[in-house]
Amino acid sequence: MDNVNFKDWTANSKRQDIINNYCIRFATTFYIVLYKIRFKMRMRIRYPDGTFTITLPDDAKISDLLSEVTSKTSLNNFDIKYGYPPKPLLLSQSEPSLPLSKLEVKLNGEQLTISSKEERRSSRSPKSTSSQKASNPPQIKDRQIVEKSFSFSGIHGGVNPKSDSAKSAPPVSLSRKRGIDGDVPEVPIPERGATLVLRVMPDDNSCLFRAFGTAVLPGDDLSMPELRSVVASTIQSNPELYSKVVLEQEPNDYCRWIQTSDAWGGAIEMGILAEAFDMEVICIDVQSLSIHKFHESASKHRCILVYSGIHYDLLVLSPTSIGGSSSPENDVRIFEASDDTIISKAVELCSKLKEKHYFYRYWWNGY
Repeated sequence: MDNVNFKDWTANSKRQDIINNYCIRFATTFYIVLYKIRFKMRMRIRYPDGTFTITLPDDAKISDLLSEVTSKTSLNNFDIKYGYPPKPLLLSQSEPSLPLSKLEVKLNGEQLTISSKEERRSSRSPKSTSSQKASNPPQIKDRQIVEKSFSFSGIHGGVNPKSDSAKSAPPVSLSRKRGIDGDVPEVPIPERGATLVLRVMPDDNSCLFRAFGTAVLPGDDLSMPELRSVVASTIQSNPELYSKVVLEQEPNDYCRWIQTSDAWGGAIEMGILAEAFDMEVICIDVQSLSIHKFHESASKHRCILVYSGIHYDLLVLSPTSIGGSSSPENDVRIFEASDDTIISKAVELCSKLKEKHYFYRYWWNGY
């Protein structure tokens, strides 16, 4: 009987050892795979012939990144820039063996712009310059035309349209925006006797220009084409900054495209308009609640836009009135750049928008 029990115990023990062995192997394999998936850096690469994504191990060195770029682009002599506006990534100032994780710039999830040094030199030839000048899009005759109704005289009491044209311009929407669950949220600011509200822009492919124009050119219904022309003029006058790589198409083609009524605006346009009007533009992404700043710390004034993923709206301070919201004509659209309170309240309002799912979900290349 003891013999039988001992044999049974031995058999069970061997089976348990086999099971434990498989469990250990599975766990080891699982964690190795998890490590490989988790601890990697991914970067979006944009260069003259297209875009692609590269994945490098977390301990990759500068030399690994350069080799990967050369392998994918067939370029041996190139510059790398990151962010917007594109800023030089000066890898040549560091040792090739330096891990990318030690750089001040965090490259994981970053978009890198690659430009050939040879191509850049050839693009400065007289022939290229004359070609660009010959195909310039229609320009605004005078920037004062755009700024004719732009004034900060009402900065503390609101920027109010003073001409009769404001009455004929299409009103800013006060109705519920499609995609918002329930009423449009507001954030009262009692100490200022006003409420921070979302002024919804029409879905007309010009929402960015209309939102910016509503802030700086209130009541001017002609502001959209003029603002588009400001963008085109700036791009034409800065061919090195706004190159084919940055624009993802020929600058002249981009300038013609952005001046059509169906062209959407984005970060490039916000950066240009912010500088052109000496206006800090704050853009809050509803989904991530991240704050993007354009012409930061270079202006005494700012406006606040809200981005839902595919649409731009404007945040304004509406004076509190008895019986409901005040008329948009009384909105404070421009704020002092030092006013941090309004930014915190803006993020609070965007948090409420996020809770109501006022954003467009999108996936980019697995990120």
